[in-house]
Parts: sequence; structure tokens; C-alpha cells
Amino acid sequence: MYEFEIMVRFGETDAAGHVNNASYFIYFEEARIRFFEEHDFYNNSNSKKPGFILASTKCDYISQAYARDRLKIQTEVASIGNKSFTFAHEVINVKTGKLIARSTATIVTFDYEEQCSIPIPKYIREKLQAQLIEY
Repeated sequence: MYEFEIMVRFGETDAAGHVNNASYFIYFEEARIRFFEEHDFYNNSNSKKPGFILASTKCDYISQAYARDRLKIQTEVASIGNKSFTFAHEVINVKTGKLIARSTATIVTFDYEEQCSIPIPKYIREKLQAQLIEY
């Protein structure tokens, strides 16, 4: 599991005072980028590096979070296909341990020059499989 913490900024809240629903997608995007960097997805001996494209994402809002709350974003690999893989994200309030939101995001490996999906490269598949969670 990959995780990091953030402190909710006032600008991420809405008129009701809680974290705006769109802000969670920014948290999940940051989690995916950090995961890619942490697992060195962009570093291979091949000069043509694969791209990634977000194919699908959803979020279930369980509880509310507010400005100045510390949130832990947890990210796991939930499934791996031929050309895509899915992350499972959870947002947890650090102070209370309360689950705030759950999300999934399906990522497709993509060739931007050819504008088509491509099979997950072996070195990425191996890194994903090492992180695959068991349900």
C-alpha cells in the first residue's frame, strides 16, 4: 500500500464548509502520480516510454472532512488487466481514523503518438503485481 498525508486547505472546501467533492479527485490524482514516481514507472531502458490515461474513476463519499483536517490517502493496486489496471483509494481522517471516502480509478497504458491503448509493459506489470492487494 502506498500512502501519504495532506492537510485540507480552506480553498478545497465549499460553501457548506466541508471538502468539496471535486477536491477528492485532486487528492486521488496526486496519489497516482506519487505511486508512479515511487515505483519508477517512467524509468526504463526503452527510449519510448508508455503514457497513461485515466479511463474511469468514481468516488463514494462516506463522511465529511473540513479545512485543516489531516487526511491520509491510501492507494493500492486492485486489479491488473492486459492494457489497464485499477487503483483503489481510501481517504482517512488521521486524527479520528474515520473513513472519509473510497475511490477506484482505472488507468490504461497508452501510446500518445499512435493514439491507442497498448499492453502494459513487462517492467510495469511486475511492479503492479508486487503491489496487488488480495480481496
